[in-house]
Amino acid sequence: MGDDSNAKKKRAAAPNPLARVGSTRVPEPGSHPEPSSSRRASRNADDGSPRPARTRPPRERREPKPRRAPEDVEVTCERLYVGNLSYDAGEDDLKELFGSVGTVQLAEVVSHKNTQRSKGYAFLEMGSIDEARRAVEQLHDKDFMGRKMVVSGAKSVGRQQSGGGTNSDAN
Repeated sequence: MGDDSNAKKKRAAAPNPLARVGSTRVPEPGSHPEPSSSRRASRNADDGSPRPARTRPPRERREPKPRRAPEDVEVTCERLYVGNLSYDAGEDDLKELFGSVGTVQLAEVVSHKNTQRSKGYAFLEMGSIDEARRAVEQLHDKDFMGRKMVVSGAKSVGRQQSGGGTNSDAN
């Protein structure tokens, strides 16, 4: 029995190979962990007492940024931009709404290419420029499916808004 108890003592004294998990050392039961470097750094060099906690001054409240008004685009063609749409609005809903103003040739709700979820805006093509102007006058800022729509003339497809591309006149 004496040999058995010596073997148990040796096993208990040997370091536990499973005590280290990943790069973090797990303290063995009954041992006290070493103070971390942040604890050591937080003590004063003179007397060893902890430093008082640093307090930050309260943040100043900023005024919210003013909402940018949507860009008014003059209606020069039959094509209209409709923004701030409910994500549930479909092409049939828009054809029905704009059909009260004039003939709707085409309605296309823009959706995300991967999720097929609406991006919240659409393009419409009306029967004539006069119908498109009337639609902007009557339906801009109108509540539709819980949101106020933005209706304006669509920017022409040929005009580039950002840089990029090549300029054939530059050469």
